[in-house]
Amino acid sequence: MNVLQFSLVVYLVSAVAGFLGSLTGLGGGVVITPVLTLLLGVDLHYAMGASLVSVIATSSGAAAAYVKEGFSNIRVGMFLEIATTLGAVAGAHLTAVVPGAALAVIFGCVLLYSAWHSFHTPPDQLVSQPDALAARLRLDGSYPGGQGKIRYHVQRVKAGFTLMFGAGLLSGLLGIGSGAMKVIAMDQVMRIPFKVSTTTSNFMIGVTAAASAGIYLRQGYIDPGLAMPVMLGVLTGSIAGARQLIGAGTRTLRWVFAGVVGVMAIEMIYSGFSGGIR
Repeated sequence: MNVLQFSLVVYLVSAVAGFLGSLTGLGGGVVITPVLTLLLGVDLHYAMGASLVSVIATSSGAAAAYVKEGFSNIRVGMFLEIATTLGAVAGAHLTAVVPGAALAVIFGCVLLYSAWHSFHTPPDQLVSQPDALAARLRLDGSYPGGQGKIRYHVQRVKAGFTLMFGAGLLSGLLGIGSGAMKVIAMDQVMRIPFKVSTTTSNFMIGVTAAASAGIYLRQGYIDPGLAMPVMLGVLTGSIAGARQLIGAGTRTLRWVFAGVVGVMAIEMIYSGFSGGIR
């Protein structure tokens, strides 16, 4: 495979990953990193560096459309980014000391969790009673529905903020957007409606990734020749995914996504324990 063919394959894979990541709010990194590592033989650290660039592209491509449509909660996103940014910087510093095999196993476990979450998406849970801290910070909001605006109250802000630090730590450590934890924290803990959680996660993952991308660049783990086709592919896919989310259901897509991610998770864990990734 020559350089042109390799770049084309990376672009196509990244476009699919960006499409899936945009629809689910998980970020394309959960697909891109294992594909680059297991199928194309890219070193895990360079794959994670390219993944971080792709996460920034995913957020840039999808977030603008979601904000325009009124789905993303900007105040919630900016507030929670304080925790995820701190976690991302801490996680990025750990990549220099954590062995590649251990990273592969951790990554595989995160993938399994992402797959499980895709299978177990709860319905929107709207809570009528406001949270005192959320009210003080004016985090409550609304999103477009079939019959007009649907209002919601944000709950358990402190618990969600704590989980976001963990999401940022995983993002910096593994080179992903860590959208699964962000969506779960907002949807199941803070009781933010699922579409708002997904779109706000897309808004947040770019900032989280940018916080750790500079550290990856300083450590030499971002290769422009690899990152460029990844970024272009993810940007293309994320814009297409943003258009689909607003008017289409994603149940079938979640099943496909969970199946693919589950297989990749098993492969990553096996490679980590067997010595295939060092």
